[in-house]
Amino acid sequence: MLYGILTATTALLLTAVLAALLRAPGLRAGIVDRRCRRPVPLLGGAAVVLVTCLVAGAGQWTRVAPLGDGVGRLLLAGAGVALLGLVADVWRLRARVLATGTAVAAAGVVPYEETGVPAGLLAVAWIVCVTLAFRALDHADGLAGTVGVVTAFGVGACAAAEVMDGLAVLLSVLAAALTGFLMHNWHPARIGLGACGSLFTGFLLAAAGVFTRAGYGIGSSAGVLFALTALIGVDAVLVVVSRRMARRPLLREGPDHVAHRLRRLGLTAQGAIVLVAAGAFSGVLVGVLAHTGWVGEENVLWVAGGALVVVLLLLRIPAYGSRRVTSSQVSAQLRVRSG
Repeated sequence: MLYGILTATTALLLTAVLAALLRAPGLRAGIVDRRCRRPVPLLGGAAVVLVTCLVAGAGQWTRVAPLGDGVGRLLLAGAGVALLGLVADVWRLRARVLATGTAVAAAGVVPYEETGVPAGLLAVAWIVCVTLAFRALDHADGLAGTVGVVTAFGVGACAAAEVMDGLAVLLSVLAAALTGFLMHNWHPARIGLGACGSLFTGFLLAAAGVFTRAGYGIGSSAGVLFALTALIGVDAVLVVVSRRMARRPLLREGPDHVAHRLRRLGLTAQGAIVLVAAGAFSGVLVGVLAHTGWVGEENVLWVAGGALVVVLLLLRIPAYGSRRVTSSQVSAQLRVRSG
């Protein structure tokens, strides 16, 4: 317990300091979020990755908190995915390249001896989908980091229930590192997570979930894993359905995510993130309780039903409407026409 508190505190403080130090180099190098009106450097994810690997690796090296072979391999694979994401932050990479790299990393960490090959292949596909969907969450200040912290605590609780101490320590370090990052990413953000941090976080969360459910039935595992990542899934499904209905390319960025639509309802940037975090916590809580046996696994159906209702309601909020024209713009247009 004492070691866990010490490592979490260390990870939080180190990430907060390192993220602050990396802000200026990110601006000078031009590694910024091109979607924002103001330049937001994207090296915050590098701080999360470096600190998580450093702190978790120190526990492995000193044998104070050994991760275990499977978890150590998971961390190395996550670092590889993070490196691919860093390349994507510096140079634009196609989505298929990121998906392929993530699939290769996932295929190397899935415990096939416990899942079997067919279920293992499904697990690989699930890890890729969750990883890419989590990357898409990095579109609003504080969103990906907050959801990542909530989900990491949930999956970590499942790992602790399975007496996977190394995995639980890794997830607690990740949650602490993301919390330190959020000190600089809360609205208005001074640094962003980027593909490096978002792919790393999404990969660790998805793969760790597979580890905790290895050996359980496919149906029950699918339900628990869905509940743990319900908010991530809701955002991805909402975007895909919305863009299909509007006949827009799936890879074209747009203001059609959950947080965007909540802002259109009049919520502040901080209020939208808090509401999304509450939704993520609800799904994670049901997933943890179902995994530990405190509630029946059929309760996951309530999460699925709630997710469906949320998607249907949010689809009614327009996302691609014409830009609002101010009175001054109208007056300027009239003067030009009259002239």
